[in-house]
This record gives sequence, C-alpha cells and structure tokens, in this order.
Amino acid sequence: MSLPSFQLLRPKTLDEAITLMDRYDGDVKVIAGGTDLLPSMKQKLFTPPYVLDLRGISELRGIRSTQGDGVEIGALTTLSAIEHSPLIRGDYPVLYEAARAVASPVLRNMGTIGGNLCLDTRCLWYNQSLVWRKSCGFCLKKDGDLCHVAPGGNICWAAFSGDTPPALLCLGAEIEIVGPNGLRRTPLSGFYVNEGIVRLHLAPNEIVTRVHLPGSSAGWRGSYQKLRVRGSIDYPLAGVAVALKIDTLSGRIEDAGVAITAVNPAPFLVKDADAQLVGALSTEEFAERIGELAARTAKPLTTSALTPEYRREVVRVFAKRAVLACSN
Repeated sequence: MSLPSFQLLRPKTLDEAITLMDRYDGDVKVIAGGTDLLPSMKQKLFTPPYVLDLRGISELRGIRSTQGDGVEIGALTTLSAIEHSPLIRGDYPVLYEAARAVASPVLRNMGTIGGNLCLDTRCLWYNQSLVWRKSCGFCLKKDGDLCHVAPGGNICWAAFSGDTPPALLCLGAEIEIVGPNGLRRTPLSGFYVNEGIVRLHLAPNEIVTRVHLPGSSAGWRGSYQKLRVRGSIDYPLAGVAVALKIDTLSGRIEDAGVAITAVNPAPFLVKDADAQLVGALSTEEFAERIGELAARTAKPLTTSALTPEYRREVVRVFAKRAVLACSN
C-alpha cells in the first residue's frame, strides 16, 4: 500500500498553522507523529489534498510545571517524553502507566499526546485495505451506508482506542484548543462524542495545542490496565484507568476517578464510581463493586476479533485489579 498524493504544509508558528487550516478548511489533515494518520492514508481511509505537519512548531512541545497549579503538556510532546518524565511519573502515575502502554518504544518516540487524544475510532470493518473494504460493500464510517457491527442502526460503533485519554479523564484534565476564532479551554470530559464518525467536539480548522493537569490531582495513586492481543504495537481492545487520592493515616479514599477506553466510541468516566469510592476503604469486595460499575458502562460490539462479552468481562476484572493496585 502506498500513500496517496498530497501537498505537505510545514508551518513554523501556531498562527501560521491556523491560517493554513482556515485557508484549506475541509481539505487538510493535521499530522503530528503520523503513527495513526499515515497507515490510514495508505489504506485510503483518508486522501486529503493537503497535510499540515505541526512538527516545526516548537512552542507545542514540552512538560512544564505551572507554579503549583498543575502541569502543562504541549500537544506535540512525545509519549516517550511523558513516559520518561520524573514529574509525570511522580505526580501523575496513572498517566505514566498509560503512556508507557502505548504501542512500542519506536512508536512512542514518534507518537504525541495530542495525536493520542485525537485518534480516529477503529473497527474490524473499517481499518482494512481499500480492496478488502470494497469487497464488503464498504461501511457507514467510510464510503458505505451500512454499519456491519449494528446493521439495524444509523450510527457508527467504531471504538475509540487511545490509552492516555482515560488516564487524563481520571485526573480531571483540561485541553486547550486554538482556531481562527481564538483559544478555548475545555474539560477533556466534554471533548468526545459517543459516535464513531463524529468522534470529537473539534472543528475542522481547530488544533489541540495543550493538555492541563490540575494540581489538585497531583500525587494521586494510579493504575492503567490494558488488554491487547500482542504485548506491544497493538491498540487496546479494553482499557481501564483508576486514580485514587488516599488518606495516608486512615487509608480511606478522599477522591477518585475511574475511566474506560476501547469498548465504546468514546472514552468514558465510569458514572458514580467516584461517589462510591470516596470515604471507603479499598477492600477486595469494594473493588469488585467498582468492577461491576465499569462493566455496565462498557458497551463493546463486534469491532474487533474478540467477542464483546469477553471484552466487557475484562473491563470488570481490570477495574477491580486497578483499584486494588492503587491501594498497595
């Protein structure tokens, strides 16, 4: 498979990038590390006339402490940089675990936090070559009018498969988005759309520029559990992130977040998990209850080679394991 023809745009500043995005609105794709976009272009899932390469914009790189108000991560910061950051590993261990679970070291050296946030949704019927998809009559997400996963429906069930977003959701992260109309900052929890085609609350001429981690969640214990067929390279087929603030004297949970990925068209915070966790001791029985909540939030369909029932059960088990891991 070869790349389609396109014109490469290489802005040196964020202002220049936004100008180009606005000029070629609807005809341009943004590339950061390229680990997701380039394989999709080879499969002819995208054939943009223009590709905007952000790598020349140095202001979008780096991890910075914001004077007691948390941490700011530039969208072009590589996953390797996050994985090897003492600041992230010490203060936000759930993000550290999620970042080092992404693919392989080579891909983490290229892949960025911004790209991981904006990953395309994935499906067994979608992420195939053009010849393969044509033989099946295409699908609702690309070139067709039928969802092979849920033939009776009119929405796409392709699954979001990023590793870092559930960790960031647990921590209460916010993201910065820049476009022709200026800058906006929004909670990550409001960024995703639970539909495989729409995916994100992001206009075609907008760019995610930074991630903000609040100081209030620094020091929380964290765990990220991931299911994949192979020990490296693969996207998650189910993932659970848990972050807990635990009182060192009583051992009781003071604040919490539980989130899942790869089993819905969007990553989700597990509703009511924080309310159930706060004030409790992290016993095995209690961790089992959180696992049940997480499993009920998961809505996997046949978007992968593994059965939905198996992936839902894995979510239950992983949520339990993650809660207990945070307590040890």
